[in-house]
Amino acid sequence: MALHDKATLRPQDRLDGLALLVLRLGLAWFMFLWAAHKVITPGQYQNLARHFDGVDVSLAQVYAIGGVQIVLCVLVVIGVFRYFSYGSLLVMHFFTVTRRWEGFFDPFAVNDRGFPVNRNQVIDLAVLGALIALVLLIRRDHFSIGGWLARHDRARWWM
Repeated sequence: MALHDKATLRPQDRLDGLALLVLRLGLAWFMFLWAAHKVITPGQYQNLARHFDGVDVSLAQVYAIGGVQIVLCVLVVIGVFRYFSYGSLLVMHFFTVTRRWEGFFDPFAVNDRGFPVNRNQVIDLAVLGALIALVLLIRRDHFSIGGWLARHDRARWWM
């Protein structure tokens, strides 16, 4: 077997990189939508913070949180500061999951109109699993700026 250039991806590396690109973009889009809604409808998030966490947050705080989350999503899309950006999305989402445990124990609950009330919690678990997989497979994330820099022995602080 001939040695290959580190910058050249083998077919399996390209396939892994493509799969992680799809996963990374999908997760970033999912998280971006929630972050953008904080900027678009901040009052809704003030009510959610009061209801779920028992805290009052100002509009400025909601805008700031949404802005930080949007920046993190952009970093994930382009794949820079990967351990920080991917890990931050994971921690943010894990925090959301820990606030909604009760729905996991009754995933088939319906309200008096027959609407499934806990299905978002089930979706949350799937997203949490996908975020964990993204972080665990970060070194196979070849189609990101961080992956390109790693293959070309460039500055590591971007990774």
